[in-house]
Amino acid sequence: MSKLVISSIGPASSVQDGGRPGSQRYGLTPGGAVDRLALAAANVLVGNAPFAAAVEIGPLGACLTAHQGAVRVALAGAPRNVDIAKRPVAFDSSMVLADGESLTLGFARGGSFSYLAIEGGIQGEPMFGSLSVNARAGLGSPYPRPLQNGDELQTVAASGAADRRIELPAVTDAPIRIVPGPQDDEFGDDAKALFLDSEWRISATSDRMGYRLEGPVIKHLYDHNIVSDGTVNGSIQVPGNGVPIVLMPDRGTSGGYPKIATVISADFGRFAQIPAGRGFRFKAVSIAEAQKELRNFVKLIDALPSRLRDVENFDLNLEALQDANVAGSAINAIDAKTWHVPD
Repeated sequence: MSKLVISSIGPASSVQDGGRPGSQRYGLTPGGAVDRLALAAANVLVGNAPFAAAVEIGPLGACLTAHQGAVRVALAGAPRNVDIAKRPVAFDSSMVLADGESLTLGFARGGSFSYLAIEGGIQGEPMFGSLSVNARAGLGSPYPRPLQNGDELQTVAASGAADRRIELPAVTDAPIRIVPGPQDDEFGDDAKALFLDSEWRISATSDRMGYRLEGPVIKHLYDHNIVSDGTVNGSIQVPGNGVPIVLMPDRGTSGGYPKIATVISADFGRFAQIPAGRGFRFKAVSIAEAQKELRNFVKLIDALPSRLRDVENFDLNLEALQDANVAGSAINAIDAKTWHVPD
């Protein structure tokens, strides 16, 4: 049995898998990874089931060290500088940490969460069928809280399988698509138009329970309270202060604020990756289009194994490279015999 020992890690990092679907009717929050495509891609790279437990790493960096044998891992999601024992490594690919080697990750660039999958999965005791951490509910394994320095993740030794990379669709900055409702009738036409026509930003006070939006105040037609009903990932509640909150996987299972719209499932991961402070917009689509995009998303997840490619390694001869004229017709600036003097 091998393990990864955490030397340092940011505060928004935890073990997450596909969550606890089917139990929300009992009041059990679903939890799970905020970006299911990135989770699935990392897991497929090391031969795991797409929604097996992995480390969801927040915007800050991390450092993990292999102990008691080599460990094979893979990274996907928000890109960042990564190295193993000072050797730079690529994202969206698998790699092996030899016993005693450390994997060091820098700050996220252009996104918020990266996923570190471990070959053989993370060892833990499932709670209601999942290892996903929800600190408020005291759920999760092997630690029912965000990861901390000194934590150990038990796993199996690296199998010796060849490293792979994966080709994923390009990330787009298109508007986040939403379906109006289910309580959009609690808002006037002006308020709904303002919601769609405005640029929004995610507040730095956001977390896995909800993303607070920074932008104009959205006023209600009537009262801001409704009879509590169920919520889903992407429900956009508007409380009494008019500041929308997009509900995330660690949300409550029901809520009593009107929901002006819902982020479509196919765009939820892309929305979750938007860094705090970066502007974005919403776009309303039909239920039929949302369902079509979800079917396409499921097909993409199912097709991830077909997107795997071999990693091509090149051994550079640095002495030969130093002697080569890699700049084509360039000349030596300190050797006058090579200068091109016009007639």
